[in-house]
Amino acid sequence: MTSSEQLFLEFSVKKLRQLLSRIHVCLDKLDESRIWLRAADNSNSIGNLCLHLSGNVRQWILHGIGGELDIRARDAEFAALGGMSKDQLWLKLSETVQQACSVLEQLPPEQLSTTVRPQNYDVTILEGIYHVVEHFAQHAGQILYATKALTGTDLGFYRHLTGAAHPPPPPAGQETP
Repeated sequence: MTSSEQLFLEFSVKKLRQLLSRIHVCLDKLDESRIWLRAADNSNSIGNLCLHLSGNVRQWILHGIGGELDIRARDAEFAALGGMSKDQLWLKLSETVQQACSVLEQLPPEQLSTTVRPQNYDVTILEGIYHVVEHFAQHAGQILYATKALTGTDLGFYRHLTGAAHPPPPPAGQETP
């Protein structure tokens, strides 16, 4: 039987990868100018959000859990007005998330109660992972919303539910999104 701790780690990895793939769909639908477009001076562009997500994942998981050097420049994530192509943004975010998933896949479940100190917060590893997944989901939602607003198109992530009052249950052993 799989432990709750192992299920938590596996689901966290699955959710980060799912959200990352949705961000990729968004980046593919946008040209460079729209990726760096800000609605107002005090708002963030999709490019800023990609940089911010990469920085957050790196600081909390690669540094906080994986022990890598903390190289984050948080203010620069929000100050950027361009300077990276969408391919560079995607590569940076994708590599960071894949490295973080690798750290989580190799993490012994019994270490989830260990205290770490990312970004000057004392948290258990479980709390840190939960923070990252929640934070990633919130900003991914902003990216999805902005992409829909900029393109006027449905992104199709829930197309399989359209018109289905009672969708068929997933195959045995698989969970719903």
